[in-house]
Amino acid sequence: MPLDPSRTVADLKELRELTGDENGAQRVAWTDTWENAREWLRGKVSGTGAVEEIDEAGNQWFTLAGDSEQALLLGGHIDSVPNGGWLDGCLNVMAAVEVLRRIAEEGRPPLTVRVVNWADEEGARFGRSLFGSSAACGSMDDQDELRQKRDANGIALPDALAEHGVDLDNAVASRKQMENAAVYLELHIEQGPVLESMDLPLGVVLGTFGVERHLVTWKGQAAHAGSTPMDKRRDALAGAAKLALEIRPIAAEVGDGAVCTSGGVVCKPGIVTSVVETAEQLLDQRHLDAAKLARLLELAQEASERFAREENIEVSWDRIWNIRPILFDDALIELADESIREVSGTSHRLPSGPLHDAAEVARAGVPTVMVFVQSLRGLSHTKLEDTKEEHLELSVRALDALASKVLAR
Repeated sequence: MPLDPSRTVADLKELRELTGDENGAQRVAWTDTWENAREWLRGKVSGTGAVEEIDEAGNQWFTLAGDSEQALLLGGHIDSVPNGGWLDGCLNVMAAVEVLRRIAEEGRPPLTVRVVNWADEEGARFGRSLFGSSAACGSMDDQDELRQKRDANGIALPDALAEHGVDLDNAVASRKQMENAAVYLELHIEQGPVLESMDLPLGVVLGTFGVERHLVTWKGQAAHAGSTPMDKRRDALAGAAKLALEIRPIAAEVGDGAVCTSGGVVCKPGIVTSVVETAEQLLDQRHLDAAKLARLLELAQEASERFAREENIEVSWDRIWNIRPILFDDALIELADESIREVSGTSHRLPSGPLHDAAEVARAGVPTVMVFVQSLRGLSHTKLEDTKEEHLELSVRALDALASKVLAR
């Protein structure tokens, strides 16, 4: 059975019809629709000789035994955000399945080949992204916090997991799945506009951005909106507004792809007749270089202190979450670059702003690389998400070429 990238596109369309509606994909993890997608995937892998296993974290593995127990891992996630796109995550899995089909047809491979469908990459229901990959890769250390998480209907995360055969306290036992992992390869849509702006179908990913995420709290003084002169106000929102604008020149100063986002501001008392007493501002900062990520944070904190003085208010910072930058394997980056050039004639190297399961695998010390395929209009996490079918087929060919190079080493 030769490689057939058009079959991957057909599979993706079939999955869209099975698990989507007029608003987009609905494969939210730990739901019946997600389980239906996993059952559908099980049928697509049947006939390859790969053996299925669901590990303690709910990750779905398909293993094709090779001459060596050392394993080439190919994977992604089939779960989606609500009203999501037809490619995010599931392209990774279905392209890996097509590569598995080709390898299985050619006989016993030199390495064991494993396709993994990571559980709950998106974190859409409970707000905990990379659940399955973090459990398997040894970075899940927040079980106490996870036990307290509830979805929009008040259902506790441990209870939802139990409905799908997963015991939260035992999820980290899935680490044994990584014992023989030699290489991890992941294909993904870019989810951004870079490749399209360069008129390139494919690119190789250097790594994933480090993230600093904070709650910035501004405190002023509530006062009547009608009787308080403008120069006498202690307006907490003024500090937040200034910082929201200042992060743009800060990102430009640090450069090299730096991004900063003020994602939300909650004002109290939150009425039209009062000056804002408290403004709680969410700030997200990302960079591929750890020192420059630290500089982004330093400059933003310095700016906030300056604005607090100017507005006669107070400011404090509380870290919500952070992760260091993850750099992918240099040798695999070279192989991925070669593979992309072979199938499309040209390549480009770029970082990933979003996080991926590949970041968790790389953190665990497994040599890792990702390939990006162009996203039309740079859109993702929406039903408008799309990629040209010819580019999807090229991406499957690139992943297959990369897997062949790894197996031949």
